[in-house]
Amino acid sequence: MPLPTDRAASLAIFCKVVDNYGDIGICWRLARQLRSEHGVAVTLWVDDLASFQRICPEIDVAVESQQAAGVTVRHWRGQDGVFAPADIADIVIEFFACDIPPGYIAAMAQCTSHPVWLNLEGLTAEEWVEGCHALTSPRHGMIKHFFFPGFTHKSGGLLREAALEEKRLAFQADAAAMAAFLRQFGVTAAELSALKVSLFCYPSAPVAELFAAWRQGNEPVVCLVPEGVAFDAVQAFIGDDAAPAGAARTRGALTVRVLPFVSQDDYDRLLWACDVNFVRGEDSFVRAQWAGKPFLWHIYLQDENLHHVKLRAFLQRYAVDGQGAIASLAQAALAWNGAGTDALPWTALWPALRADMPRISARAQDWQRQMQENGDLASNLLAFAGATR
Repeated sequence: MPLPTDRAASLAIFCKVVDNYGDIGICWRLARQLRSEHGVAVTLWVDDLASFQRICPEIDVAVESQQAAGVTVRHWRGQDGVFAPADIADIVIEFFACDIPPGYIAAMAQCTSHPVWLNLEGLTAEEWVEGCHALTSPRHGMIKHFFFPGFTHKSGGLLREAALEEKRLAFQADAAAMAAFLRQFGVTAAELSALKVSLFCYPSAPVAELFAAWRQGNEPVVCLVPEGVAFDAVQAFIGDDAAPAGAARTRGALTVRVLPFVSQDDYDRLLWACDVNFVRGEDSFVRAQWAGKPFLWHIYLQDENLHHVKLRAFLQRYAVDGQGAIASLAQAALAWNGAGTDALPWTALWPALRADMPRISARAQDWQRQMQENGDLASNLLAFAGATR
């Protein structure tokens, strides 16, 4: 049975926040795009409104149900709850295999026409994804489909809004707009001409060593880091026990500025305005790819170093161009994630990476064009849902 044509299709996303901002960041981007570009009536169930509020300040953490950007946001307090078939959306998405409430599943099974049930999986460049994308599993008398984002046309693609590239190019073509954007964070006129780096990573990243390499270098570097990120290294560098948003200090060639958490749209602008971006998890990782700038990815840690397998799979696709492997990029990425068995010190890794930056920049732009050919995740997901009804 096709999706409804006499009314807007409805869709529910269930999101359990595990990685602070990455999980809700992905779900919020998807929800907004489905609503604004496709007219889907979206309900986003979230168990952690405080984390949500950090990237979407309009969210009220004390409210059970609210509207934001046309999306209905529900506080998901637990697995209890009684639902009727009328409460069930046409498409139900469980994000990262979270367990949606049993009562909701029971109501799904009671629907005359079962909803499209999707498990939206995590992003990985591993080859097995192509064989698992769109696989099915019978559950509770219904069929669950596994939907994988990915880097090839045999996957669901990556999240990307229709006007994203147009907005990026317009912003980057307006030097005054970029300067004004950075000045709100305290970036001075002199710092605008320095190498600008955004830093978003997990606590395990070797930030202190990277800071030391930048500090001792000959090139001025301005590092813009959100409040609370890399806290120990930032605190030690700035010399402030709190290192709050607005704090800054220059030592040697390095200036570190602490930024407040910003909205998703402003985070995109930060990536566009910087020369190099250090990103983490999945959400900022994908946005860095659409920024078309050099970046290093800090992958979410997993048991038995499974994240290193995922990192290497991505580097095998990304850290290579028409000339062959980009050794400096691969070596730096592995060292940043503690995956290099014979990692060089950052006083050697950074200069090599910096020397290859023109080549890495060209690769970033080629990769972006390649990813665009796979379509965008939201459109691919809706097309898949329509084909399964």
